[in-house]
Amino acid sequence: MADINTIGAQFTEFYYKTFDAGRNQLGALYRPTSMLSFEGAQTLGDAAIVEKLTGLPLDGLVHKISTQDVQPLDGGLLITVTGQLLAGGETNAQFFTQTFHLKPDGGSYYVQNDIFRLVYGL
Repeated sequence: MADINTIGAQFTEFYYKTFDAGRNQLGALYRPTSMLSFEGAQTLGDAAIVEKLTGLPLDGLVHKISTQDVQPLDGGLLITVTGQLLAGGETNAQFFTQTFHLKPDGGSYYVQNDIFRLVYGL
């Protein structure tokens, strides 16, 4: 089995590259039981999560990752990411934190829980 930090780094790179290029492609990472909390609003299920993410007014978005921490959790992984968002060519970045609970699925992982928050006042 691969090192959890390697898996976490691979997942994080894939997730944010896919998010920035085409959020509609993220559906394969979620399942009908997956839960997204985005700025406190909860969304349940893969289709509803993709609908929520694609409906966000975030054209030209670029994620810049600052930190990433990975821990094992019940046979899966807990990943916490901090970073900055740059939207639509803006020069003032918005800070964010995001936590993923990945659960094993065959030889891969899916996102069971996804919690996203903007960080204000920095």
